[in-house]
Amino acid sequence: MPFTPVLHSEWLKIRTLRSLVVGLGAVVLVTAAFSALAGLDNAGDEGQEADFDPLFSAFFGVSFGQIAAITFGAQAMSAEFQGGALRLSLAAVPRRGRWFAAKMTAVGIPALAVGLLTGVVTLAVGRAVLGDRASAMSWAEGLRGAVGCGIYLALMALFAAGLTALLRSGVATLSILIPFLLLVSFVVGDMSGNAADLLPDRAGQVVLHETWDGLLGPWTGLAVTAVWTSAALLAGSWSVHRRDA
Repeated sequence: MPFTPVLHSEWLKIRTLRSLVVGLGAVVLVTAAFSALAGLDNAGDEGQEADFDPLFSAFFGVSFGQIAAITFGAQAMSAEFQGGALRLSLAAVPRRGRWFAAKMTAVGIPALAVGLLTGVVTLAVGRAVLGDRASAMSWAEGLRGAVGCGIYLALMALFAAGLTALLRSGVATLSILIPFLLLVSFVVGDMSGNAADLLPDRAGQVVLHETWDGLLGPWTGLAVTAVWTSAALLAGSWSVHRRDA
C-alpha cells in the first residue's frame, strides 16, 4: 500500500478518537492558562528586575502544556497495543517501516500545528497579562518563542510516541516522563551544572528564554531535543520491526 493512504488511515484514527482530540486542545488551554497565571504573578512583582525574563514569563506554561503534548503522543501510539489493533494495522500494511513512518507523521503534523497555535495564543496572552513589562520583549523574540514553542511541543509528543512504541505501554511512558519533566530534570539540573542542559526538556526550552547562560543557544537546544526524539523514534521503530504484534 502506498504511503499516502496509510497516512490517511492513521490520521483518521487520531481524528476519530475523542481523547486524542481533547488532548490536543488541552495543550493550548493548559499552556495559555499557566502562562497567564505566571504573568499575573510577575506583573505584580516590582522587585528583581535584573532577573526578569519577559519571554520566559510569557511562555512559562509550556512546562505544563508539554505534559498534555506527551500524553497525546503516548496515547496515539498506545492505542495500537490495545485489542489487537497493531495486528490489524500490520495486516493491512505489512511493511512495518512504512506503517511506523505514517503513524509518526500522523502524530507529528497535528502536534506541530497545535504547538504553533499554542505559541501564538500563549504569546498574545503573555503580552496582555504582563502589560507594560512586556515591552522589554521584542517582537523578534516573541516570534522566536512562538515558533520554538510549536517545534518543542511537537518534538516532545513524538518523543513520547517513540518511547511508547519501545515500551509498548502508554502508562509506562507517562510514568517515566511526567515525573522526569516535573521533578527529576530540575533536581538533576541543580546538581549537575551545565550537563543538565543536554536533557531533552531543558535543551528545548532554551528557545523560550530571552537570554541563557548555559551550553546551548535557542536553535542548538532544539537540535539536541530533536536528537533525543530521533533516538526514541529509532528505538520505537526497532521494537515494531523486531517484536510480535
